[in-house]
Formats: sequence, structure tokens, C-alpha cells
Amino acid sequence: MLKKGLCLLLSCALCALFACAPAGGAASEDPAASTGQDTQAEPLTMDWYINFSWFTATFEGMVAEALTERTGIKINFIAPTGNEWEKLNSMLAAGSLPDLVTLGHWEPAITQMIAEKQVHALNELADEYDPAFWEVADPQRVAWYTQEDGNLYAYPNSSYTPKDYEEHPDIGSQQAFLVRKDIYEAIGSPDMTTPEGFTGAIKAAKEAFPEVNGQPMLPVGLYDFDKDGCYSLEAMLMNLLAVPFEKDGQMYDRYTDPEYIRWLKVFRQLAQDGYLEDDMFVDRRIQMAEKVADGRYFCMIYQHSDIADQQKYLYAENPGSQYIAVDGPKNEAGDPHTLPGVGINGWTVTLISKNCEDPARAIGLMCFMMSEEGQKLLYCGVEGEMYDEVDGTPVVHEEILEMLNTDRVEYNRLYAADNTYWMLQDLAMQLDWQPPPEPPLDQPREWTYPYTVYTSQYDAVFPIGSAAAGAHERIREAWGEVLPRLLLADSDEAFDEIFAAYLQEREALGFAMVQQEATHQMELAKEKLNILN
Repeated sequence: MLKKGLCLLLSCALCALFACAPAGGAASEDPAASTGQDTQAEPLTMDWYINFSWFTATFEGMVAEALTERTGIKINFIAPTGNEWEKLNSMLAAGSLPDLVTLGHWEPAITQMIAEKQVHALNELADEYDPAFWEVADPQRVAWYTQEDGNLYAYPNSSYTPKDYEEHPDIGSQQAFLVRKDIYEAIGSPDMTTPEGFTGAIKAAKEAFPEVNGQPMLPVGLYDFDKDGCYSLEAMLMNLLAVPFEKDGQMYDRYTDPEYIRWLKVFRQLAQDGYLEDDMFVDRRIQMAEKVADGRYFCMIYQHSDIADQQKYLYAENPGSQYIAVDGPKNEAGDPHTLPGVGINGWTVTLISKNCEDPARAIGLMCFMMSEEGQKLLYCGVEGEMYDEVDGTPVVHEEILEMLNTDRVEYNRLYAADNTYWMLQDLAMQLDWQPPPEPPLDQPREWTYPYTVYTSQYDAVFPIGSAAAGAHERIREAWGEVLPRLLLADSDEAFDEIFAAYLQEREALGFAMVQQEATHQMELAKEKLNILN
């Protein structure tokens, strides 16, 4: 049952929230009520492109029906079946963007959309059609995403401001070092913070458990390798190693940090010794999710929220087979991990295309989904049908909660709350309705609390069309090509040669200019966020 619907599980990977807890109090008025939606008319269908090949959610179920009733809009989700970059670029080249577009906030295509005037300015749509947008949009997020021309083209989901962290001490990082609990304990719960301990644990796990459920055990799980590299072996590994973001008021070149290079060579040696599977370089998120659901990885450098549904399945089938967070690779000094909490950039951003035939309805849809009423619908579901307010607290019906925890595919088909439609989810707002996490999701989340730091000031956003933006993109792509070569080098000396050649290429592509602009953007970000050194 799980494997047949595993793709749908992925659409909820960052949203493994499984109940509703005390509400933070209803708004004094419903901002979405002023959107002017004519919900008695024939529903309008809008195409919404999601730039993730693993996204397979469909617009069905009780929440979808309620969303259509409230806004007069049905949604036709579109996702690429292959390479996201190629699909998005082909649409941009043809000028054929669908009505709404959601993609990672880091994607350079956003710059292209804006520069080529293929998307609307949300502030202009709001002023003309739906002033209630300004009541539901967070001012600091708006300021952060407003471009130099004074316009706001994209609005984020899963975004946290510094104020959110002040008001909610239980916001943790999603990044973690994870191990399969039963295997880890069976080999003696070893210290994996040093290269020797890390390598020894992997070899011991593979020797003791060569197979899992009749399939080869995979010693290491990482995010997929794409044109820009591998998230697990870049930012996440650097954060585990507490590699600094800045030094002496300048953005730090984290890629040349000695501790980072030392640990990349650890992974190179593991690859040479046969402990990094070849599939690691070609697997996409769908294939990786299947392997997580089978419990095949021993350890993972991964976001714990991205495997929440698989975690619940493993825990239900065999308590002890789930993944827990433990201290992972550390620098030679043994400094604590520095794991970024989700910052003001959030995860994805949503834009409205100039091809949209009814931008007034589109901004109204966004406005409703961003409102407290919309967020409660997307997270808790339909009141009375899926949950009841008990002393001001949303309480999910028991049978629905049971289905959510045991059969996410059927839950999505019938109900589709719990952020199935996550494109504009406001996790900070939803904290007021969440219960404390329960097993197996509680331990990885709580493990991150002492290591969580706020780092939005370092998320450099280069000016649209600038030379630095172009150079940064080319340098990222060069790194994406060289990283597998570094890991597959047949010696540390060969690694050094490949890396030295990359550094030369990076300089030729304009690295000095990129660093200078990144430092400037850091300074501007600190001013916006009121962060003082």
C-alpha cells in the first residue's frame, strides 16, 4: 500500500504535522472576506505549476472542495515529469507560464521571470483588486522580497522572521544527522562525530546488517545530486561542522574551509572503499523516499521533516526501525553544530503569471490561502467535518487522525488537510494550532533545538540581471559538475588536483565579484532584519 502511493507522500514531505492544538485566537475580522470572490458563479479552473518532479498531489478531497466553495476556484496542478530545470526553462522560452507558479526561492528562473516581465507585481494586483492582501501578508516578508524597483513579485511559504523566533522558542532546524535507531544501537551507539568514528560506524553497520528486508543496506543517504551540487554535502555538512558564515565582517568562503575539505575527503574514501552506492549519484527524491520507507539507509544527512511520513510508517510497522537524530560530523575542535532554522526566505515562492486570464481571482486565491481562515482550512481541515473547536482548541476527529497517521495516500484523497497544499503555508501561524510532536517525529525535532541558529542575513540575493547574479549561477553549475568528480577521485592527491582546477575556474567566472556583492547583500540584510554585529 505504501509503495503504490509513495509519490503522494512526497507532496507532504515538509509538512508532517498530524494534529491540531490550541488556536492563537481568531482574527477580529476575516481579511479574506473582502476579496470579492463570486463563489456562486461557475468555478474557474486555474493552472498552478509546482516546480518539483516529486509533487503528485491532486485537487480533490474535502479541503479542495471547501477551498473552491470559498474562492470560486478549482486548481489544476502541473508538475514536471523529468528535469525541473529543463521544463521551467522551456516554458520561460516559450512565454507559456501557467496562471500561478511555485518554485524554490533560490531558483535563478525567478530573476528571469521578473526581468522578462512574465509575472505580475503582487503589490499592484493587491492595490487594484484586493487590498486585503496587505492585512494577511507579513510586512517583514514583504519588505524582504520587494525588489529594487519597489515591486513585490513573489511571496514565500514556510518563512520565519526574527520576531517569529522570539515568540516561539520551540522553532527548530529541519536539518539533522539521522541514523536508523535499531541498527545504530545494535552496533553500540558509536560516536560518529570524528572521521574515524564516522567511518568505523558505517563499516560496522554494513558488516552487521548487509541486507535490510532482503535488500542491500545502504550505508549513507544524501539528497539528490543536481546541476548545482548536493545539498547534504554542501550547506548541511558545513552546518554540522559549524563552518562560519562570515569572518571579519566579510562573507566567508565556506567551500575552502579546511574542516569542510577534510570531511569531503572522508566521503571520498568511503566511496573508494565501496560504501557510497553508485545509485546515490542518480537517485531522485522519489527513489530515495522509497528506500527511506524500506529503512534501507543506515545514516542520513537530511532534513527530518522531509521523511516524516516514512518515519510514521516505519514506526507503525516496527518501533525501533525509525530514524533518530544524533550528533554527526563535527570539526576538529568538537564545536556544537550550527543548524539554520528556516529563515525569512522560507522554502518556496509563488508568483502570478502575466498569462493568467483573471489575475484578480488569482490574487484573491492567494489572499484567502494566506489568511488565518485559509491557513486553518489547509492545516486543520473543515470545521465540523474534520475537526471541532473544543474550548477554543481545534481537535481533529479521531478516525481522520488515525487515517492521517496510517494511510497518507487515502487521507489526501478524501481530506487533503495537514498542508497537502503547502504552497502558501504559514508555519509560524500554524504553530498556534500544533500539538507537541509525538513519536517518532518528536526526537529529531527536539534534538535540533540547542543547535538552531538564525542565518537569514547570509542568504544573499543578488540584484536582478546583475553581473554578480550571472557569475554566481555559473559558479554553482561548475560546482555541480565537479562535486561528483571529487567524491569519485581515486586518491586524496587527485582530489586536490581537481579542487585546485575548480578554484581556478571559479576565479575566472568572477568569484571575487560574487563575494564582494554577497558581503554587500549581507550588510543590507542585517539592516532589513535589524541584526547588529
